[in-house]
Amino acid sequence: MPYRTPDLMGTSADLPARHRLALMAARILLTLRHPLLVARFAGRLGYLPNPAAPTRYNELMLWRKITDHNPLFVKLTDKLAAKTYIRAACPEVPVPETLWSGRNPEDIPAELLAGQIVVKTNHGCAMNIFVSGNRPERSEIVRKTKRWIRKRYGRRNGEWAYWSIEPTVFVEERLTLASTSIATDIKVHVCGGDISHVWAEDKLAGRSHLFDGDGRPLPGRDPDYPREDQSLPVSPALLDFVRQAVALAPRIAGDLDHARIDFLVTDRGLYAGEICIYSAAGYGTWSNPVIAERLERLWRLEESAYLRRRHRGVSRLYAEALHARCAVRAAKESHAEVDPKSKIKLAR
Repeated sequence: MPYRTPDLMGTSADLPARHRLALMAARILLTLRHPLLVARFAGRLGYLPNPAAPTRYNELMLWRKITDHNPLFVKLTDKLAAKTYIRAACPEVPVPETLWSGRNPEDIPAELLAGQIVVKTNHGCAMNIFVSGNRPERSEIVRKTKRWIRKRYGRRNGEWAYWSIEPTVFVEERLTLASTSIATDIKVHVCGGDISHVWAEDKLAGRSHLFDGDGRPLPGRDPDYPREDQSLPVSPALLDFVRQAVALAPRIAGDLDHARIDFLVTDRGLYAGEICIYSAAGYGTWSNPVIAERLERLWRLEESAYLRRRHRGVSRLYAEALHARCAVRAAKESHAEVDPKSKIKLAR
């Protein structure tokens, strides 16, 4: 059985009675308020979550979806607005050029569709049409994108930040990705400025590899490419790109408690891709337990927008209880670091 780091978040016995009661009441209330999300979570991941006092990675994602409605998440989730944000945060990293945007796909200039471009919408995932020399036909592009802009993405999985984005169609330059030779994408998980892990993949070849926060290869598989024969070869060029991404991602993520920063790998170098707030809709798993353990240690709720702002009434009681629970965790970590007999190896 793989070693699992002991829970440092603290048990109910570590908290005063008023905080225990507040967290218990919040768990009941949030479960009753979001029964479908809780049921879907249990069906996907095999256990009943605690949406009020999360400990495990997937619970933290669930808590973010139903509790932490940071207004910045909307901007970062909007694929067009995120480009502006990335340029301001890290101007030396190129982003794919937007050639046109608008609400009506029938207005896309015909000359753009004659070239090598990608047609996208800004308010969801997997809404991309790769166009080359007027193929697919204009009528198909218009039909498909009109269907997309009528759809409100993220409802099923509770991905709140998508809901208020104004759906827009845009045309983007089509980059030549370094598939088969290196990779197509590098995804970096960042928690409060610290790198949890990196996921490099070749989407065209169906291969991937995992790396630690220092860019060193890790064993284990991800859910998209779970077989060992889908492992992406680790080359000096790939390692160089991974280390570049590791250096750049914290600048883009800033002080967010967690974000996944995606890069595109091209023959010309790295391009910034997207900022993912709800990675894999909150259901991501890995065959290597070290990855989830490191995420759970680095993701600190006290750094979330929810716990950084003032609350009133019942919400204040809940926020105070959650703050107290975070303080218990910090105290336990501090003790573990100074105790020479401790077997806990904290990830920094």
